[in-house]
Formats: sequence, C-alpha cells, structure tokens
Amino acid sequence: MAGGKLSPRQKMVNLMYLVFIAMLAMNMSKEVLSAFGLMNGKLVDSNKRLEAKNASAYDALALKAAEQAKQYGAAKAKTDSIKDMANDLYTYLGDLKDKMVVGIEDVTAYESMDKSEFLDQYFFKGGKISPEGKEFVDKINNFRNESVRLLEGSELSSIIQERFKTADVADKEGVKKNWLNYNYEGFPLIASITKLTQIQADVRATEAEALSSLLQGELESAVSMTNYDAMVVFDKNAYYPGEKLSGKIVLGKNDPNLTADKVVINGQEWPKDKIEAGQVILDGPAGSVGDKELKGSFFFKENDSLVEIPIKGGYSVIPKPNQALISADKMNVVYKGLVNPLTISIPGIPTNKVRASAAGLRQVKGSSYAMRPTGKGGSDVVIRVSGKLPDGTPVSSNKKFRIKDIPPAVGMVRGQYGTVKMPKASLARINVAAGLPDFLFDLKLNVSSFKIKVPGQVTVSVTGRNMTARAKQVLSKARRNDVVTIYDIQASVSGSNYKIKKVLPVSIEITN
Repeated sequence: MAGGKLSPRQKMVNLMYLVFIAMLAMNMSKEVLSAFGLMNGKLVDSNKRLEAKNASAYDALALKAAEQAKQYGAAKAKTDSIKDMANDLYTYLGDLKDKMVVGIEDVTAYESMDKSEFLDQYFFKGGKISPEGKEFVDKINNFRNESVRLLEGSELSSIIQERFKTADVADKEGVKKNWLNYNYEGFPLIASITKLTQIQADVRATEAEALSSLLQGELESAVSMTNYDAMVVFDKNAYYPGEKLSGKIVLGKNDPNLTADKVVINGQEWPKDKIEAGQVILDGPAGSVGDKELKGSFFFKENDSLVEIPIKGGYSVIPKPNQALISADKMNVVYKGLVNPLTISIPGIPTNKVRASAAGLRQVKGSSYAMRPTGKGGSDVVIRVSGKLPDGTPVSSNKKFRIKDIPPAVGMVRGQYGTVKMPKASLARINVAAGLPDFLFDLKLNVSSFKIKVPGQVTVSVTGRNMTARAKQVLSKARRNDVVTIYDIQASVSGSNYKIKKVLPVSIEITN
C-alpha cells in the first residue's frame, strides 16, 4: 500500500482498509475493557464476602484468647498485627481507586475507561517514578515483609513472598523492567483498577490463610497425642506384702497453657499462687500415718459461665522405708555419649550420708548425680547405694540400668523431616540439619556433610550444612514434582565428639 504513484481510487481503497483495521481493533479493545470491568466487579463482591468471613474468624479467635490466653494469646497478637497492616493497605488501595474514577459519571461504562493518563502521571513524572509511585510500592513491600516475619517458619511465608513480589520483571524480549512500569505504565484505566482490586483480594486472602494457619497450629498442638501422659491410678497409694493391686492406667491430658480460674480442695479454695499452667501445686503437710482423701473441683471459665470438673483422689502416709530409692530422670536407660541425670536418695537419710557408686557415675549436688556410661563391661550398669538410718540400721540397694546408643536421627530442612514440600526458588537457600524429634534429651546436632540427589542428575557431595555452588547448580535443574533426596547425612552431638551412627534421609518435593 506504500510506495509508487497511486491513483485517487487506490488511495481511497487503502484509506478504507486502514479504517476497517482500526475499527476491528477498537471493537476488540472494547470487549477486553468490558471483560476487565466484569472481572473487577466479581473481585469486589468476593472481597466483601471474604472480609465478612475474616471478621467472624477474628471474633472467634478473640473469644478463645479471652478464655485461654496462654493457648491462643500469641496467635491473636500475630493475627491482630496482620489485620492492622491489611486494613491499612486495603484502605490505601481503595482510596487510590476512588481517585482514579473522579470525574467519571458512569463507573460501569468500562468501554470508555481506556485511557492510561491518570496512573501515567500519578506514578511516573519526568521519566522517573514519582513519590506517589514509590509510596505505592513501599506499602506493598512493608505488608509482605512484616507478614513474612510474623509467619516465619510456616509454609505460608513463602507463598506471601511470591504473592506480593515487586522485583524487576523481564518482558517478552527478556529485557528487565521495573515492576511498577511493567504493570501500570500505559495500561487502560479499567485494567489498572482491576489489578488494584486483585491486590486487595490477595490481602484479604492472606488474612484468611494466616488466621487458618495460626489457629490450626494451636488446635493441632492442643489435640496432639504428645500432650497426653499415661497415669497409673491405684485405688490406694500403699499396699502391704501379699496384697492384690487394684487400680487402672488412664491417659490424661497435660496442657501447660490451660490454667484454672479457681480450685477448691477439701472445702478450701486454693491460693492463686499455687494454681499454675496445667497443674495445681500441693505442698501442705502430709499428716500422720494413715489413708488421706482429696476432694474438690477445678473451675474453668467457658463463655459466660464456670465449668466444674470434680477432683477425687487420695494417698496414704506410711512409715519410713528401709531401702534406697533410685530413679532415673530420663527412664531406666542411660545413653552413651551423654551426661545422664540421676536422682539418688534414701528416704529418712540425709544426702550427705548416702553413698552411690558405679562406672561413670559422679555426684553433682545433694541427691543429683550424673552418669556418662563408658560402655565397658556389657550393655548394663549397676548402681550401688548404701547408707544408715538415724537409728544406725544399715540400708543398701542396687539398681540396674540399660546402656544404649543414641537412636537414629532424622534429616531435616526448615525444621521438618520426611518429605517436605517447597517451591524450587527456595531450594538454594536451605540448610540441612539433623534432629531427634522423639528423643527424651533435647540435643543439638551438628551436620558436617551430606549428599544430594536430583532426578536425572549426578549425586553431589556437600561439606557443611549449606548448599555449595555445585549443589545449587544441580538443584537449578530440578523440575516441578521432582523429589530431591538428601542422604548420607553425617552428624555429631554438639559439644561432644559422639557421632550419630545413622541419620535418616530427608526428601524435598518441588511444588513449582
């Protein structure tokens, strides 16, 4: 259509062709603008429903926190902080959208909202980002960073990082552009409004997910079987030789976050300073020899009333025994490579008059002892205890303990073991740890090396606990749904030269 000398008729045909193309473009543009407008309307309605749902969840959590502050207080404090930040950002975006439609008589006439001047002038001035544009990005960044800090360690934190990412974006030609320019410069007004409404939707969704995550964590902790103790309940607490045992073994919940509002025992209201989290302290005199009875009630606040839980039990006061009592603070097992705490005493005999001996045993203070098994002489150790009662009667007793190795540890990433799900973007930043989640001792393990296997790639050996450049290079080739295996983990007990004999592998499933 260009070049050469054209007749008037040919020029007219060419002009009509250009007009026809422009009309097609305009019609398509109107359809797209209408689609943005309809989408914006649906998002606005969805945001209102989610806002109402979040409000109900906040109210429910506030009620729980009022009733059980130790159980739900921390979760409420975090969600309150997220709520305040969310409302601030949500209101700011709403005010910005109001400014964008000032002067538009019919805000549902989406086809007419095809200009980009408002944000082009509001966010950008003189080819640079304006103070208003910087404020917009800062608001999003602050919400993202604070939310991630409050939810640190949860899977939701990585989702929020991605959801509110404002890093530079590569265009179709691979050229990096500033996030604000890429998303808002030169776009039709209705498209930009819809984008802002989508951010509002992300804010409300983040609130809902944070509420769910924090509350679910507390609920799981509350109902976890680890909160239960097996308790042996005898019909009486003292028996004579030849007498039959009578009683039962029950599971009782030990909740350190649940404190009674009032406790009454044998008709007497118990002092407040004796009522602690998950327990009531009994420290009165035992009384004379004979059977004693305990009756009373726990009282807990629930909604607008006090719930009463009866107390019924008893104990027996018996004469002083004539043999030593030895109890292992961590069961009747001692572990190689560890300092095992023991309590050794003989009732009725002062601790400085008690003598205890065994290989690797030393007295710490009073009735507190520590044993570091040498492992020599078999898999058992016998502790021999002797002393004299005030009347001069000698007392002696022996107790056998098994000597065991520290059990196998488990490989861990992000504090989790087994198969851990995470996005590919997080792989290079992880560090490998080892733990003993079901072990009675709270040990810190140091990882010295491990191997990592990505499907279809060669195995990489790593020294230390962090990913090396070679490991990161192999990890970058992992694909979605791949399972990366970290194995042959070498670990030792911190502060000791004891090496854990076996550390189970940990797997990472790539989510995206």
